[in-house]
Amino acid sequence: MTRAEGAKERAYAFTKQRVLDATYGGGDLLTEGEVAGALGMSRTPVREAFLRLEGEGLLRLYPKRGALVVPVSAREVEDVMETRALVERFAVAKAIEREAAVAAAMRDAIARQEDHEGAGDLDGFVAADREFHTILVAAAGNQIMLELYDSLRDRQQRMGIAALRREPRRLGQILDEHRGLTDAIEAGDVEPTLALLDAHLRGTLVLLREG
Repeated sequence: MTRAEGAKERAYAFTKQRVLDATYGGGDLLTEGEVAGALGMSRTPVREAFLRLEGEGLLRLYPKRGALVVPVSAREVEDVMETRALVERFAVAKAIEREAAVAAAMRDAIARQEDHEGAGDLDGFVAADREFHTILVAAAGNQIMLELYDSLRDRQQRMGIAALRREPRRLGQILDEHRGLTDAIEAGDVEPTLALLDAHLRGTLVLLREG
């Protein structure tokens, strides 16, 4: 990788991470100079990073003014959660049908969430939350479904961190719900597990709607 390519990647990773963790909130206006100054580089790689992030739907560029952080819309929240429900309900039923041995991996993810909660690491908590659900989706054994789910990753991270900053009490509820889901999957009962999953996703949707 050339020095110029490395600078572009640094600018891209720096800006994207701060959009996803809500350091740069929806509606904020960023300038090339602001990011370039923070990274100690010229504006050219920052400009290219902004263009890339615009293509991903995270920024909207305004010539000579800067880049607007695109707010998460109510429609996006509904669409993401609807897709999650479709994928995860399928995954639960399929994983139980296949008798997939996933409870230990799910409990490991819960343990990591507990560690992140204790450390006040919200980014880490959300990452471990995504890992927990991805383990479940992967257990269905459908690679295309897993890739579809993985495509929601950035949106889920951005929504999740912003929501949990507003309502940190939800962290404990999430952990309790994850424990219940894990026990139900281990027991192998489809309908009770789906009911727990529906309640879990409904709680997340209510929190996101409030934002």
